Amino acid sequence: MNRGIHFEIPNTYGRFLGEILKPLDIVDFDWFIGEEESYFIDEDTLGDSLFPDMIIGMNGEEFQKIIDNNEYYLIFANLKAYPKGAQITDVMTYEDYMVSECQMVVLVIDSIYVTVYCKDLEKVEELYHHINGLGFESLEYLTDENDTRTKLSVW
Repeated sequence: MNRGIHFEIPNTYGRFLGEILKPLDIVDFDWFIGEEESYFIDEDTLGDSLFPDMIIGMNGEEFQKIIDNNEYYLIFANLKAYPKGAQITDVMTYEDYMVSECQMVVLVIDSIYVTVYCKDLEKVEELYHHINGLGFESLEYLTDENDTRTKLSVW
């Protein structure tokens, strides 16, 4: 069974979260944002932190505005999408994720490695084809057989 996808993005600044999540209705979710180290780009240099603190429940409209309308450099990102009004917690394992209300997990590690888990298997297919069209490298499905991650964390 497909759990999600894994791929690599270029090690540079841009609007990668906005590009990656474009086929999804991210405004339909509230977002957990934690354990991140990413920065706005200000005059071709690192600026303020993209998300300076752990955020529990950022609304999708605000999240989309940040990731679509700014350039930033991702180093580590831990993003989890919940239905609006759901209880938001930082699920730490795949098993916890599967029994939680969390619908999607996006992890960025070391600026290039991106993992996306999504409970909606049709959305996994859409994401796979979308990412393939963007030309990102090392794209593969995550399955029960090849997913070796033990924690849904970037640290």
